[in-house]
Amino acid sequence: MKINAEKLKRLVEQAGVTREQLAEAIARPGFPQREALGAVNNWMSDRDHPRCKPEHADAIAALVGAKPTDFVRFVSMARFVRGSARKSRLVADMIRGMPVDKALTTLDFCDKRAAVSIRKTLNAAIADAEQAEADVGALVVAESRVDGGPIIKRFQPKDRGRAHPIRKRTSHLVVGVEERN
Repeated sequence: MKINAEKLKRLVEQAGVTREQLAEAIARPGFPQREALGAVNNWMSDRDHPRCKPEHADAIAALVGAKPTDFVRFVSMARFVRGSARKSRLVADMIRGMPVDKALTTLDFCDKRAAVSIRKTLNAAIADAEQAEADVGALVVAESRVDGGPIIKRFQPKDRGRAHPIRKRTSHLVVGVEERN
């Protein structure tokens, strides 16, 4: 779960709530108000640290008088996926901005190997949204990116004592969905 800073700022402005009031709403034992204020400031600046939990989103939504799905993006990550980031980006770029049903259909018929991993990641993000009671018919792929992961280095023995390097690339997939009205 990731908070969309622009949407949250707009809702906070409409409700006339201060950042200190938001911090009071999400503060709890083990998460004092000082740390909660730092978290609110980070979320309002579009930084995702600390990660927003469902109870934080519910408390903020109750304070501003909205649903959590109005300002939250449901993000799923698959890390250390075998396959190069360059090849996976072709598939990730293809589904960005699509409604989730159309994106799933596109991934089903895509003949790229990375489409399987991206579809699984997209399904995980959709499941997170369903758990938060979002309208699945209104979900859109808001974020779809592929970052490079570590490279596994191996060597292939060749003639006359030579060795050729083999670079097995990995990637990190990030897919986020949000409800569009």
